[in-house]
Amino acid sequence: MPRRCRWLCAARARNHGAPDHHDRAVRRRRPTDVLARILAEYMRNAVGHPVIIENITGASGTVAGLRASRAAPDGSTITIGHWGTHCLNGAVYQLQYDVREFAPVALIASGPQLIIGRPDLPAKNLKELIAWLKANGDKATAGTAGPGSGAHVAGVFFQQLTNTNFSFVPYRGAGPALNDLMAGHIDIMFDQASNSLPQVGSGTVKAFAVTAPSRLASAPDIPTVDEAGLPGLYIAYWHGIWAPKGTPADIVSTLSKAVMSALAEPAVRQRFAELGQEIPPPDKQAPAALRDHQAAEIEKWWPIVKSANIKAE
Repeated sequence: MPRRCRWLCAARARNHGAPDHHDRAVRRRRPTDVLARILAEYMRNAVGHPVIIENITGASGTVAGLRASRAAPDGSTITIGHWGTHCLNGAVYQLQYDVREFAPVALIASGPQLIIGRPDLPAKNLKELIAWLKANGDKATAGTAGPGSGAHVAGVFFQQLTNTNFSFVPYRGAGPALNDLMAGHIDIMFDQASNSLPQVGSGTVKAFAVTAPSRLASAPDIPTVDEAGLPGLYIAYWHGIWAPKGTPADIVSTLSKAVMSALAEPAVRQRFAELGQEIPPPDKQAPAALRDHQAAEIEKWWPIVKSANIKAE
């Protein structure tokens, strides 16, 4: 193992506009960065050297992905990514690398999305929201973090299941979109729970359902999509760690054991839970489990993206 390890975190560009007073949580570090820092704090001792976190913005994580694909396969550089960077991007972008060719290290967490709306939206529950969208399809809007983003693809999946038709409004990241939702400039969003739970709690946005088969421990009052009347709308923003293609098996094993050791720490589990993140059981964290999970997600989502002709702009 090298004497230090650099983690590349894929991130969307931050909003560089004027500060917004609605909620400081909108402008906090992105979930991928937060999860990486929590893990790195507990991994330093296990790997025996510093772990450096480097956020790389650009093209929905593809800039970070390209850098990671070209890094030396010696354990000195690994990447933490997610459903968007290591699944959706492969269908949305013409990439110079293959998202399936990284060496899987560990599946670390999975967090559902919330279906949320502006606070004064007339609908009181998910069934009423679907009815409202059908009645107002010509003017209803959903904010996204850009074409091909998780919020966009989730919205398309929702439209297919509900036979609704509303317009997507792209933003330079989820933060600006969430700000406009709170201000009432757009109607709904499909957002990571870790992003919008603070706003749900404060009442500045309205939550209709969580896109998972079970309720969130951190938000037990929000019904699941099954309970709310739309069974099967499961969307998980899962995170994993990968090394460059060709990284020796012994290095991958060392990294994987260090990650899994950190995930077993009670403090880590508590902090992940507070972010609406569920840590998979140990047998689902291993490299082979991440490889199989990524393959299954690609099989599910690539046809949805391609059938809707979603392309990056």
